[in-house]
Amino acid sequence: QNCVCSRTMRWLFGGRWSSQTRLDGKTAVITGANTGVGFFTALDFYKRGCKVILACRNMTKSKNAANLIRTSCSDLKHVGEVSVVCLDLSSLQSVRDCASQLLSEEETIHILVNNAGIVTSKREVTVDGYEMQFATNHLGHFLLTLLLLPRLVRSAPARIINVTSEPHCIANSIDFDDINAEKSYFYHTAYSQTKLANILFTNELVKRLNLAGVTDVTVYSVNPGDVNTQLSGDFAYMIFPGVGWLFSKLKWLIMQSGEQGAQTTVYCAVADETAHQTGLYYSNCQIAETPTATKSEVMANLLWLKSLEMTHFEKNTDLFTPA
Repeated sequence: QNCVCSRTMRWLFGGRWSSQTRLDGKTAVITGANTGVGFFTALDFYKRGCKVILACRNMTKSKNAANLIRTSCSDLKHVGEVSVVCLDLSSLQSVRDCASQLLSEEETIHILVNNAGIVTSKREVTVDGYEMQFATNHLGHFLLTLLLLPRLVRSAPARIINVTSEPHCIANSIDFDDINAEKSYFYHTAYSQTKLANILFTNELVKRLNLAGVTDVTVYSVNPGDVNTQLSGDFAYMIFPGVGWLFSKLKWLIMQSGEQGAQTTVYCAVADETAHQTGLYYSNCQIAETPTATKSEVMANLLWLKSLEMTHFEKNTDLFTPA
């Protein structure tokens, strides 16, 4: 019921936030930033003077997006920098290569936005043998965050934004016994689990940061709302081709734009009032409630341990010492 109400409120009123806060001297890494919410997040940061790095799989689209950001702001003063780096979140090696490049080239990283996401109608398997949605939407971001975390700690104050979405409400748990959906696969169930995983990851990361005494790296779960993106279009066509056709005709009326969808991400990354908030869930540029499943400390810890195992990440690695 809470999910339905929050969706209705966003559709009626939208989520708007504005601020003149500058990001001069800051560096931000944004995954999936060549289109949609990620693109408009990058554009906003760039206008604030931030050095923005678009971390994406398709380098041609990424370079085009970077050029579009530059040209659309050509008449503005005091803008930032924008560059691209190759990142295929479905490949653990690509994630490691991307992190290695970022750590070698960037002395500081102040903002990490784990924004990229996919949905697949049929079960697909990654090069590492994992179910595609779980690998891309959760595992890749999990590994990237852990690899960059010592640099974020060194650059503190720093912020990590994990972009989730409304379907997390549908998932009551993570199916650890069938994490790769080998026994059964339904695209929406698989996708919903990854969005629950995003929130559980946020919560467990905050817990571990606090235990390590790191208070100036803050972490946020963000729901961008119902946004007119490729992902939402893919969802509609998977339900039924007729639904997809109807959606294509009505999406401008019933969906937010990519710019509107980026508002809550920008709010969490930039706003003064969110600087000392951590481990919370945001929707419509404000703190929102989430279902009971998202608050399970047991499930969050199990997900963390399972993710370490699946990414072959050494359990005893020191994540919280500046590096």
